[in-house]
Amino acid sequence: MATCSTGCAPAVRLCQRLNRLKTLDGDMMATSLKRCLSTLDLTLMGVGGMVGSGLYVLTGTVAKDTAGPAVIISFVFAGIASLLAAFCYAEFGARIPKTGSAYMFTYVSVGEVWAFLIGWNVILENMIGGAAVARAWSGYLDSIFNHAIQNFTETHIMQWNVPFLAHYPDLLAAGILVFASVFISFGVQVSSYLNHIFSTISMGVIAFILVFGFVLADPANWSQEQGGFAPYGMSGILAGSATCFYAFVGFDVIASSSEEAKNPQKAVPIATAISLGLAATAYILVSCVLTLIVPWRTLDPNSALADAFFRRGYSWAGIVVAVGSICAMNTVLLCNLFSLPRIVYAMAEDGLFFSIFARVNPVTKVPVNAILVFGILMACMALIFDLEALVQFLSIGTLLAYTFVAASVIVLRFQPEKNNSKDTTTTSPNVNAEPKQYESFSDKLQLVERQKTRERRGVGHLKAYWEPYLDRLLGDCEPGEVVAFCVMTLIVSSVSLCAVLEFGNEQLQFPVWCFTMLLVIFTLAYVLSLALIWIHEPQRNNQTFQVPLVPLTPGASILFNVFLMMKLSLLTWIRFTVWIAIGLLVYFGYGIWHSKEGLRELQPKDMAARYVVLPSGSLVETVQSVQPDDDGTGCC
Repeated sequence: MATCSTGCAPAVRLCQRLNRLKTLDGDMMATSLKRCLSTLDLTLMGVGGMVGSGLYVLTGTVAKDTAGPAVIISFVFAGIASLLAAFCYAEFGARIPKTGSAYMFTYVSVGEVWAFLIGWNVILENMIGGAAVARAWSGYLDSIFNHAIQNFTETHIMQWNVPFLAHYPDLLAAGILVFASVFISFGVQVSSYLNHIFSTISMGVIAFILVFGFVLADPANWSQEQGGFAPYGMSGILAGSATCFYAFVGFDVIASSSEEAKNPQKAVPIATAISLGLAATAYILVSCVLTLIVPWRTLDPNSALADAFFRRGYSWAGIVVAVGSICAMNTVLLCNLFSLPRIVYAMAEDGLFFSIFARVNPVTKVPVNAILVFGILMACMALIFDLEALVQFLSIGTLLAYTFVAASVIVLRFQPEKNNSKDTTTTSPNVNAEPKQYESFSDKLQLVERQKTRERRGVGHLKAYWEPYLDRLLGDCEPGEVVAFCVMTLIVSSVSLCAVLEFGNEQLQFPVWCFTMLLVIFTLAYVLSLALIWIHEPQRNNQTFQVPLVPLTPGASILFNVFLMMKLSLLTWIRFTVWIAIGLLVYFGYGIWHSKEGLRELQPKDMAARYVVLPSGSLVETVQSVQPDDDGTGCC
């Protein structure tokens, strides 16, 4: 047994290093960045991140190929599903106002290696997303000038025919990315000012589309002669919802900006709710207008809105729509370039990524190195790569981040607060204070009954009502231990349930009895996990926003995100696996050795002896620091 224990010790230590959590400082508002963003600034950032080229392209594509005029209902469903994820981001952004978004949230609740992989995927997601938007911006502008830019580049500069590369170098897309990166490096206020301008113009164009569109609306385009309101039925509506869900992925820029918000506890939840509401309203109303102006079968997926006005005889309105589309794409581009360097900065600040990216310019108070380096890398991708084959890769990183953030909300909600106080002597006459660990034998003799009654109703323990029934089974578990296990079971059962639904009948060809039995088993495991989490005491914090109906809300978000990930192609999962492998090389080659949490563990810690005395019937606790002896033994 001793040999086995000795042999397993390195593996145990490695697991502890991989799953160590980030220690947060007492002052959450302390930062080397500049806190200058208001609620309005965050709201416009969220709107800019969500209402982009998708409004002008996605609505027509889903309406024509997937849902028909019922794309309106698809956007309603997608908005509700996005709201579940947005609630989770809003709670973390208000509770932990630090940059890094999903990476930071995972680090403080799940573990270091998982946080690194989430951050690693979000980096690639933002790089591909920014490069794709830049190419779309370039292509849209080029189409206005009858592809003069493309023809000039192919004729006078160069072109090539290489797989996965573009047919010609898109100098315009690369140029706009470099130009925008330089502007953003001037400071967060400059970025916010540019976003205000483009978002205001974009919303003005949307208002024009709605007013003029409803004037031209013809209800006959929803009639049975044109195929009806829902020609593809409920299956088409649900398939459309899965596609429309990606129209709302930009709201995480708000959480990424929380470290630069003046009052993140209030601003982040309010901005998230308002921006998501405005974006959903815009998508729903524009879809309604679009399918009422012209028959949905005749829509042009590439430029649905502009083409619809053109075919109704108002070609000048197409110019207005083109201006709005370019401004909308500018806002998405700014949001990508804004959030990406801050995630890189957060990882570098924690020691998990190269330290050069943790440097903040003393004048502009922004991570200039991260902005310029990753802006140039994004420009190179837009210059040479054909990004159409890579765009689907964006979704898997987003959905994975949403899943981990939802799981983190549940874990932290049922986890007792850690006492990081550095005081060595405290006096507490109040017996109802937070439960502490009493180390001396006299403590346990005098306080055992009082502590037993109080701790079991603390955060992470069974609720008082369920103690008589489940105390024998779960009463000996550490606070939050059962919840953490149930969250893991929740994710596994969600993956299994969605896999059976997606592949059980066709690819795996299960018999009906086997298919039904597996559905029942995994559904029961999912529901039982939620129930076991619910019977534990959660944290009750009235100072910051909290997700309602926990664990139901984040549990539903996990299930929906996993279901959408199952819809992705095999090639996407292969690319995802390769990118994860590269990330693990970076982590084990650099991050695990330079992690600040790892360095903190190596620092010598004081040992404390605690005694409880009862002078005059009152409880007084005295904590005395005891330094360890040179031989490695301490006294208690």
